[in-house]
Amino acid sequence: MSELCWTGAGELARMMRAGEVSAREVVTAHLRQIEQVNPAVNAVVTLVAERALDEADEADRRWASRSERDGLGPLHGLPIAHKDTHDTAGIRTTYGSPLLSDNVPVTDELVVERLRGAGAITIGKTNVPVFAAGSHTVNPIFGATRNPYNLDRSAGGSSGGAAAALASGMHPLADGSDFGGSLRNPASFCNVVGLRPSPGRVATWPDLLPWSPLAVQGPMGRTVADVALGLSVLAGPDPRAPAALEHPGPELAQLGRPGQPAPELTGLRVAWAPDLGGRVVVDPEVTAALAPAAEVFTGLGARVEPACPDLTGADDVFRTLRAWRFAMAFGALAEAQPEGFSPQLLDNIDEGRRVSGADLARAEAAHTALYHRVRKFFTAYDLLLAPVSQVPAFPIEWRYPTEVAGQPMQSYLDWMASAYLISATGCPALSVPGGFTPDGLPVGLQIVGPHRGDLAVLRAGHAFEQVTRHGAVRPPVVAAAS
Repeated sequence: MSELCWTGAGELARMMRAGEVSAREVVTAHLRQIEQVNPAVNAVVTLVAERALDEADEADRRWASRSERDGLGPLHGLPIAHKDTHDTAGIRTTYGSPLLSDNVPVTDELVVERLRGAGAITIGKTNVPVFAAGSHTVNPIFGATRNPYNLDRSAGGSSGGAAAALASGMHPLADGSDFGGSLRNPASFCNVVGLRPSPGRVATWPDLLPWSPLAVQGPMGRTVADVALGLSVLAGPDPRAPAALEHPGPELAQLGRPGQPAPELTGLRVAWAPDLGGRVVVDPEVTAALAPAAEVFTGLGARVEPACPDLTGADDVFRTLRAWRFAMAFGALAEAQPEGFSPQLLDNIDEGRRVSGADLARAEAAHTALYHRVRKFFTAYDLLLAPVSQVPAFPIEWRYPTEVAGQPMQSYLDWMASAYLISATGCPALSVPGGFTPDGLPVGLQIVGPHRGDLAVLRAGHAFEQVTRHGAVRPPVVAAAS
């Protein structure tokens, strides 16, 4: 039964549709894994075990009914714990804030609606920082999520609970969100895969700023093929999401399936930017872990050379628009009840209050110029490779790294620039397991594609992981709990 917890999402779905295993067996195995491992990791913070088993029984009844079997969804019977910032009807959703510690939504958020509509079974919620602000998952309600590869280290954030749960075998597929790296950073820290899709690829609702390209939602998994499967369910337009893109195509769900040819990388033009053109400081252990990546792509037939798009203005674009968004979303609530917010989020809200119309105009003009420079860059290159995070997972008691490679970080955001600078470009970006430090901490490789080039990014990531197999290394916490 325990090996079901390490079977990929796509293979589990196939097995259940073929009658090789029941949904109740799959859900039961994952609930046992949560019981064994979660006390050490603290990734799943709200568990709905009885509801999940009831849904598993209903899934098995539907499979047994020949008249209903053909209508089973692509995620039929798969257990999923949703990010605790994604509203789930009838299930506690706290956003990591004491202000919402007893909040039980009456409707599902669109990302949850789509996963459940595809047959997924909700088993609970995964931990987040307060209001998902920051790349270290800790909050006053549930405490900190620990890294399965070293329990004294951070799992990253804001989708840190989701990443740690995936890495620990607690569920095979997850949802998340990404503003400045919240799908990519925890994937890097926890040796799983996280995709920041193109803006609009995954329709979001409800959304305070549905036209903004900075905040996106997307899938996480232990393999690129599973992430592609998740995206095939999540992607597509919805009338409530005005900036949504059309579905990228059914071929997403085929990536990595048995009988499918390996993605072809011969002739691909790949840019390698280990410090994003000198714009970020990177820990030497991260640089060393990722150094072989360029050789892997060369061995796959790609032409790799040092290059980076001109990211001038990206920092100002991200910080200005992020602060403004936080002030608009949380300003009134933070003023009335500041105790429900983390210190860094209160700082960001205060900064947002000072953003003027002229500041917004400057940021939007710079955003447009950045878009066109990056667009032109990707006429010369097909992909960009860079670190996801500038540091390996840091000690869990830290608020954030105050220095990287001996260089002081001036603010909470500085150490995350390798991820958030890419957010500002509007490009899809994948975090795929890229190697380990000498101490065994995972390091993620960031694969960035041209605007709306989600499928190209996934294909390259799938080819890379087939050669390196870094993601197959299970964390020590699993063996300790066995």
